[in-house]
Amino acid sequence: MNATVPTGSNICVFCGSAKGISPAYTEQASMLGRILAENGYGLVYGGARVGLMGAVADAAMAAGGKVTGVIPQTLVDREVAHTGLTALHVVASMHERKALMAELSSAFVALPGGLGTLDEFCEIVTWAMLGLHEKPCILLNTGGYWNSFLRFLDDAASEGFISPASQPLVQVADQIPGLLRLLAPRPL
Repeated sequence: MNATVPTGSNICVFCGSAKGISPAYTEQASMLGRILAENGYGLVYGGARVGLMGAVADAAMAAGGKVTGVIPQTLVDREVAHTGLTALHVVASMHERKALMAELSSAFVALPGGLGTLDEFCEIVTWAMLGLHEKPCILLNTGGYWNSFLRFLDDAASEGFISPASQPLVQVADQIPGLLRLLAPRPL
């Protein structure tokens, strides 16, 4: 999908509630939050103040961006909700969280993360495969983090579980400038 995502649109970022072991993960998350804000994009994310989630949100807010968090009540109860956002939607379940994040967003980006990040990204790509949306789905492949997942997608396609027409639905950027080009491709 090479649809242009206009400035002012919300970009949903799926990412870890942990920081991971490489400082590059936090650096990229912070840089992405800042650059999205500087380019006039709003940020929609999981609403936590911890890990890469907190880093991307804090950086976007510090750069004057609009940041919307969507978090289930169970995580608010664990005191991980970010209270300094433009808006924080508290929902009843993870299912409601994903649905609202999708509704509020014009594109989806996955940073490094664990099973929750993978779940969110896979569900949104599945929705694209089913024709439920035509929004870009992008992996920011910081330090090759998503290489194993990309190999899995290739294997699933070669085994006949993912159609060749669906493979381009997952776009990959190794750096943030490439991610921005995927959001707003320039005519040649």
